[in-house]
Amino acid sequence: MITTIDLKFLDIPNSIAAYLIETEVGPILIETGPHSTLKYLEKGLAEKGYSTQDIQHVFLTHIHLDHAGCAWHFAQQGAKIYVHPKGYRHLASPEKLMASAAMIYKDKMDVLWGQMNPIADPQLEAVEDLQIVEIGGVKLQAHYTPGHAVHHIAWQVGASLFAGDVAGVKISNGPVMPPCPPPDIHVEDWLASINRMKELELEELYLTHYGKISDILPHLESLEQVIKNWADWIKPHFDAQTEQQIVVPQFQKYVIENLKNAGVDEKGLAQYEAANPAWMSVAGLYRYWKIKHRTKTE
Repeated sequence: MITTIDLKFLDIPNSIAAYLIETEVGPILIETGPHSTLKYLEKGLAEKGYSTQDIQHVFLTHIHLDHAGCAWHFAQQGAKIYVHPKGYRHLASPEKLMASAAMIYKDKMDVLWGQMNPIADPQLEAVEDLQIVEIGGVKLQAHYTPGHAVHHIAWQVGASLFAGDVAGVKISNGPVMPPCPPPDIHVEDWLASINRMKELELEELYLTHYGKISDILPHLESLEQVIKNWADWIKPHFDAQTEQQIVVPQFQKYVIENLKNAGVDEKGLAQYEAANPAWMSVAGLYRYWKIKHRTKTE
């Protein structure tokens, strides 16, 4: 049984989810959200009759703070944290991760993300591509799916795939959008990961932002197109060496217009912005084109 827990990031509903799966030996958690939303995670667990101490297995799609920022809290209570090998060291020593985030968010770090403390090696488990972890009769298979992040895993449980960010952001009946924060955005890898998801025998996707998707193929094909559109929109600005702070409001307007044209109301716009701030995608796609340019000229 899968339960969606709304973490109400910034007190905005349906922007970040964690997923609870009940097994023969107790519940497991997929994603923790940031430490700043712990009170809502505790509330969601309590509604199912559990406390945070009951969670002894946590599966992360990747180490970004909106997905993994509270993992250390569970590790301190004895939970095993499952993560891609490329994310392992950042959870063991999160100083670099937090310093990078602080450069972006500055004095908003606490309200947005809360704390992130090191996780001791015994509590961390690196999981390779296609590896299967079985907990209480439930098998979770790791699918390495880079593009959004180099340490991204989508976790398959039966015909369900917990897709983190690689399957995009979709709030209620709004359109799917690709979250493109720096530093790891790689369009070709992302498109390859989408193709990999298409080849799996799935009945539903579970997005961290936000909820269950049943019409998988149209969803993934739409995401594919939007990724290409966003990258193409950014490229001439990058080529012209336009400063990012000039491009950000133009891109924000572009994204908002697309959302409104798809019928997203003001509440929905706030949810999309909380889940996937448009300005972050400017930075991520600028970095993508910079790396592409450097590779071409070497």
